[in-house]
Amino acid sequence: MLDTNSKIYIAGHRGLVGSAIWKNLQSRGYNNLVGRTHGELDLTNQAAVKAFFDRERPDAVVLAAAFVGGIMANSLYRADFIMQNMQMQCNVIANAYTHGVKKLLFLGSTCIYPKDAAQPMREDALLTAPLEYTNEEYAIAKIAGLKMCESYNLQYGTNYVAVMPTNLYGPNDNFHLENSHVMPAMMRKIYLSKLIHDEDWNAIRADMDKRPINPTDKLRALIGEGNVDGRNTQERILEALRFYGIEDNKVTLWGTGKPLREFLWSEDMADASVHILLNVDFKDIIGIEKYSSVFYGAGTSGEVNRNNSEGRGGAIPALGEIRNCHINIGTGKEISIRALCELIVRTVGFTGQVLFDASKPDGTPRKLVDVSKLHAMGWAHHVEIEEGVGKLYKWYRDSLTNV
Repeated sequence: MLDTNSKIYIAGHRGLVGSAIWKNLQSRGYNNLVGRTHGELDLTNQAAVKAFFDRERPDAVVLAAAFVGGIMANSLYRADFIMQNMQMQCNVIANAYTHGVKKLLFLGSTCIYPKDAAQPMREDALLTAPLEYTNEEYAIAKIAGLKMCESYNLQYGTNYVAVMPTNLYGPNDNFHLENSHVMPAMMRKIYLSKLIHDEDWNAIRADMDKRPINPTDKLRALIGEGNVDGRNTQERILEALRFYGIEDNKVTLWGTGKPLREFLWSEDMADASVHILLNVDFKDIIGIEKYSSVFYGAGTSGEVNRNNSEGRGGAIPALGEIRNCHINIGTGKEISIRALCELIVRTVGFTGQVLFDASKPDGTPRKLVDVSKLHAMGWAHHVEIEEGVGKLYKWYRDSLTNV
């Protein structure tokens, strides 16, 4: 069991979810928290990760760090998505085991499920059909991560739990025009289009200074070398924004707007994660009797090690297959991309036109998760989408005053 003195390492503590988990743990009296920025610790560097674990010796680990992005980023950086995520996961999980970490919580994604999975998606839908092509590499990496947790538990008797959150949004979200997820990208595009129409160049430059554009090869061919920030000419800023579908009172978005998506407020996700970290063990997920039958003590007597703290186990064929031990985290509710856009338009006060480019990919048609396992563990969400969009827009606007 973890207590308030336990040392907990949160990998990705500055990110959308990691920062919210850090804050949630502190609110519960857990202050022995450890975090490292990417500049301080590159999780893809095996030697650096080992040296960190040698030095810090955490009692628990929350693996919230990941290389993430929306449909455009997934299409452009396929090799990075699979390689960087696999490297981070392998390094952290392997060192957690060799350094005797008591509890590990791995954060994945509901993109692990097949493109045409029955809705809502149950945990046992995993690996039953092909994945969505546009995020296949990221999904494969996350499947590997949850399988690593499951396999370490079955072979070594560890206590690693994998959770699969739905689409997240909230404070510290990524509003990069190329690498962000659908909601923050849509919100920023609509906001900037409104500012262009209002000729509010002070606000536009503040936005560009806070989140400058690092041009891709295609954009660089249009506007030349160098980042696009608030110091650029109006013409160069407008040309860069036009490249991303942002014009005077007009925004063009990818796809048809028909796909349905489920969204979870990041602070709700943090609360669910901490609830599971503190209250749910691997034995609770698969059942104490089966778990105790699988794991044996380190000695040679063959006695069942019922405290699950030591020993080497292994799956026993007579017990059947143990799989799909991860936990979906979401709301169990969905909204179309077009309806989400309309909600953001009302929130921002946008009076212009939003177009959907049907020649661009939509991604998975639906991604609604079954949260019955989560509810049975005593947790349900609090923030509904209408409230959440308003909270995110306020956070985004407030962030622009801290350039």
